[in-house]
Amino acid sequence: MFYTPSDFTPDFSKSGGLVAAVAQDAATGEVLMLAWMNREAWEATLATGEAHYWSRSRQKLWHKGESSGNVQKVSAIRLDCDSDAVVLEIEQVGGSACHTGRRSCFYRRITPGSGEVSICSPQVFDPAEVYKK
Repeated sequence: MFYTPSDFTPDFSKSGGLVAAVAQDAATGEVLMLAWMNREAWEATLATGEAHYWSRSRQKLWHKGESSGNVQKVSAIRLDCDSDAVVLEIEQVGGSACHTGRRSCFYRRITPGSGEVSICSPQVFDPAEVYKK
């Protein structure tokens, strides 16, 4: 079965106009972050080939890397069966997806049974230096 781009649009009528967007390293499959997209972010991502999201805390469109320079170049997008979540297959420029300076936002891991918690994603930059806060 073949689809057209008009068939390939998230259903923004669910979840208050937002869909979950997972950024995944296209080369390794590593999950780097989860953010939210509204229609404006979706269209900006398609038009530019770089990830755009909707910032729920700032209530505005957000071009990933606009402050840090760590943009996400999108090579492909997957849409789930319910059309309410997407996976962006990306190249993470600058090596860090997380505002904490780590490669991945999912940098903490717990091992069931032992309860051991560990850090599983390297620090790539110092956020105080990059964001000047």
